[in-house]
Amino acid sequence: MPACPLCDTPGGTILWQDDFCRVVLADEPDYPGFLRVILAAHVKEMSDLAPADQQRLLQVVLATEAALREVVAPHKVNLASLGNLVPHLHWHVIPRFTDDPHFPNAVWGVRQRDTPRAAAPDLDARLGAALRRRLGRAQETE
Repeated sequence: MPACPLCDTPGGTILWQDDFCRVVLADEPDYPGFLRVILAAHVKEMSDLAPADQQRLLQVVLATEAALREVVAPHKVNLASLGNLVPHLHWHVIPRFTDDPHFPNAVWGVRQRDTPRAAAPDLDARLGAALRRRLGRAQETE
């Protein structure tokens, strides 16, 4: 099996994790607050999971969306589970604003404008705190 970047690296700045999955802040300069929920195990599709694990992962995705809405207050949140290039189950939780570079297109679509959005200096700490309130204490990360 070829190397998997989501098995071999955190995939972003870890904000919360347990033995099942992690929530990371992605390095997406156009989209401060762009989060990913990454399954710890190398699994390709949601339907490969047992029903209880499907529900568990979806609960984390929904808690992540709620934390993002609380902290960033976007116009809209996009949820996506693609995995075409990295077939390791993960969800994108993306804050959208009407003036963001791609709105109303998908963030991977045609760029509409150049409107950089500055990230708050404490964004990772605020998102991490909001996630802990919804999901419980994170495990210690290295």
